[in-house]
Amino acid sequence: MSTDSEKQAGQPRLLFYHWRCIPIKDFLDCGEIVNTHGIHGEVRIVPWADSPDFLLKFSTLYVDGAAMEVASSRVHKGSVIARFQGVDTVEGAMALKGKTVRLRRADAKLPQGAFFLADIIGLDVVDQDGKKLGTLKEVLSPSRQQVYVIAGDREIMIPAVPEFVLETNIEEGYIKVRLIEGM
Repeated sequence: MSTDSEKQAGQPRLLFYHWRCIPIKDFLDCGEIVNTHGIHGEVRIVPWADSPDFLLKFSTLYVDGAAMEVASSRVHKGSVIARFQGVDTVEGAMALKGKTVRLRRADAKLPQGAFFLADIIGLDVVDQDGKKLGTLKEVLSPSRQQVYVIAGDREIMIPAVPEFVLETNIEEGYIKVRLIEGM
């Protein structure tokens, strides 16, 4: 278990499953600043969330470990246009281009049953009978539908839809899936 001083130093907390532990990060990647927008210091953020609206809920985001107060934000063509306090010029906004935007986990309020993808990477993936298929290595988002990539004896790709993902149990450390022939 981590101590308060470790948390302050940016060390992740640990979530213990039956025989292993997985770090729980206090800060989560939530998007990338891909460009400037306009001439008043706004930036365009490509969100890494189910909806760009999710990022509008935060009054503070983090870039390079620094807290950035959000002066204004809005959704525009699937991205988030944001202006940070103290960034009032194109040059200031350009300095942020290519940076990853993070949010503080404690600031995020998720709906019942929702989870962060960072919390399921590394979980065991089992079939309907409980046989371990491998671990969740990655989540792809090639289109509107996410795809789980499971690393085991062989790599398996499963659409992240209720027909195939039967249960996600973060507390117990597993995801239960239904395979079909050819998977």
